[in-house]
Amino acid sequence: MSTESSNNNSTQPVRFFHRGRIVDVSGVHPTRSVLDWLREDAHCTGTKEGCNEGDCGACTVVIGELASDANAPGTVGGLQLQTVNACIQFLPTLHGKALFTVEDLKAQCAAAQPQDKKHAVHTLHPVQQAMVDCHGSQCGFCTPGFVMSLWSAYEHHQAEGTQPTRQQLADELSGNLCRCTGYRPILDAGQRMFDLPAVRLDTKPVVAALAALQNDGLDYAAPLGARVDHFHAPKTIAQLAALREQKPRAQLLAGSTDVGLWVNKQFRDLGDIIYVGDVAEMKAIETRAGELYIGAGASLEAAFEALVQRVPSLADVWLRFASPPIRHAGTMGGNVANGSPIGDSPPVLMSLDAEIELRRGDVLRRMPLPDFYIDYMKNQLQPGEFVQGLAVPLAAMRRQVRAYKISKRFDCDISALCAGFAIELEQGSDTVKAVRLAFGGMAAIVKRAANAEAALVGKPWTQASVAAAKLALAQDFKPLSDMRASADYRLQVAQNLIQRLWLETRAEDPLSLEETSVWSVMPHATVKAAAEGA
Repeated sequence: MSTESSNNNSTQPVRFFHRGRIVDVSGVHPTRSVLDWLREDAHCTGTKEGCNEGDCGACTVVIGELASDANAPGTVGGLQLQTVNACIQFLPTLHGKALFTVEDLKAQCAAAQPQDKKHAVHTLHPVQQAMVDCHGSQCGFCTPGFVMSLWSAYEHHQAEGTQPTRQQLADELSGNLCRCTGYRPILDAGQRMFDLPAVRLDTKPVVAALAALQNDGLDYAAPLGARVDHFHAPKTIAQLAALREQKPRAQLLAGSTDVGLWVNKQFRDLGDIIYVGDVAEMKAIETRAGELYIGAGASLEAAFEALVQRVPSLADVWLRFASPPIRHAGTMGGNVANGSPIGDSPPVLMSLDAEIELRRGDVLRRMPLPDFYIDYMKNQLQPGEFVQGLAVPLAAMRRQVRAYKISKRFDCDISALCAGFAIELEQGSDTVKAVRLAFGGMAAIVKRAANAEAALVGKPWTQASVAAAKLALAQDFKPLSDMRASADYRLQVAQNLIQRLWLETRAEDPLSLEETSVWSVMPHATVKAAAEGA
């Protein structure tokens, strides 16, 4: 065991597995990032700082947690391995977990070497050797991040006995930006790494170490000047509810994909923090009583995967929501509670008639998601209350559902606007029985287009009705101009998306998902399966 401490003001140390040993960290402020700790305290400088906001991927690391289901897809030897951005993760969130960086690959190679050094076959990990062989690194700054994303894919596919397609590799790397080498040789390396002699992570000592670290939660404290800030990490939802009532002004933290930027970019002082990421009950995704229930702590990746299993047409927006490291860390509950008018989850959920579940102490209440938002960054949460989950009625999923994301960059970009649509026609006719048109990026809050919906309900699903809905949309929204799009552009595109909905769902000769998706020219197993299941 190693102890790294600058003073003894902590009630508990942050303990995690790193470079083959359990590390105890005390005295650092709760908002110190994993990246800063790696580079400045642990002197592991392979992990780079690029954007410092979770966008470029230069700081990509892999977090390992004990798998709740050893047979679950993506589990490697009892560990759940996921890429995250070290620059926006606060160090205490590592408590009870394992941290893997590019330096760990050298140790894996050393462990794989035969005792007779004359017959050594590995000097670099297959991921790294493939990057060399395929000329996948030019300036080298972004390379460690690419290597860690590729290593995560390598371990997952080796565990399952599969090899990724080129498009699957592109998905894995969608959060890693390269400005000089170009992606073709890096994708070549991703395929080449499986042709080299295998080097695998020995998970047994990691699993044993993490099992020994399991406890009843973390109560960490460290000073900021004359003040002491606390980082609470409860393990049960009852503990979380009690803490939230006790500290209604404490900052709730889930994936840190937004709150992390408050610290890095806005230099905000968070004070006490309550972390929900260790509450297993908050991560539950299950079908019950005619609804799909998504716990507020479920990752964006897991939540969208569950939705796409039931609504295949959402595959496109799932794959384009940020990047894998962001989707692994961020939560759908956090994306909804954040209240950003350009969040991509709320329009999709509103189109599916989702309800939001709020909790204060032992008291639960629900409301339709559109009612949760009051004004820009204002919502219905009361002091001491938090978002516990989201409920999506299964009946709403039987409608024809579409989601469209409009952004300047196709992968890993913030939406200029996002739309979630659902339409149901009267049985045996083309009359619109029900329709949901929800938009993000068009107002101070995500909301449904009430006038456009009214223009369609009870009318035949025809081009004339679509034209009326497009005119009514101008009464629903008066969008703003900003760096992402002008007001005129937003309104025109929003109207065009209603037209696209009609083209895809009209009774005669509807356009297929393959005909309207960019994935039709980039073969993709997930979207192909979605198109076949739609």
